[in-house]
Parts: sequence; C-alpha cells; structure tokens
Amino acid sequence: EWAQYDGELVTVCISDLAQDQLGDVVFVELPEVGRRVDSQEAVAVVESVKTASDIYAPVSGEIAEVNEALESKPELLNDDPYGEGWLFRLRTTEADALDDMLDASGYEASVEEES
Repeated sequence: EWAQYDGELVTVCISDLAQDQLGDVVFVELPEVGRRVDSQEAVAVVESVKTASDIYAPVSGEIAEVNEALESKPELLNDDPYGEGWLFRLRTTEADALDDMLDASGYEASVEEES
C-alpha cells in the first residue's frame, strides 16, 4: 500500500508493484464513509483473478471518502494505482505517524533489494 497526506486527508491505495503481483483486479470492496478505523486494521479488500487481499489503514482515523469509480471500473487499480486508482481517504489526527513510513525512493530501494 501507499499513503499520501495532503495536509487534510490521507489517500490510500496499493503500489504499482502490488497491483502487478495481484494481476487483473476484478472487484474492490470499499469501506463505509464515516467508519472509524484503527491503524493496521483491515479496511478494504481487493480481489483479482489470482487472489483476494486485505488493505490496511496506515493510521487511525475516519473514512472521509471512497473511490466510487472502482465499483464499476476496478481495473483503475491496475491502470493508474498512483492516480485515479486510489481506494479511500482518511481524516486523521495521527498524520505524524506517516513520518515513520518509507517514502517513494525508500520503497523503491527496498523493492530492488528484495529482487
């Protein structure tokens, strides 16, 4: 998963590597707007032709928005995981918890090490 904080909301989705490993996404189960979630709680489910995967909240907060376009076009996760393929947005008071996570270059470096 990846998360991006814009000063108000944390946008959450899966990485390009994750969508590639999942294969063609065929269904997305999104959380309810207004739901309170804890950090590392399973919040959404992404189903592909290969498997189903839980998506976890990176921080505690309240679901502020979900990407309703995924209901009719789940393939957006494959086509544009860093843009139109976002899953949900959280309103949080714990945005500083994101500081402990890898940034994009750190993530890429860790993926290269595993390869």
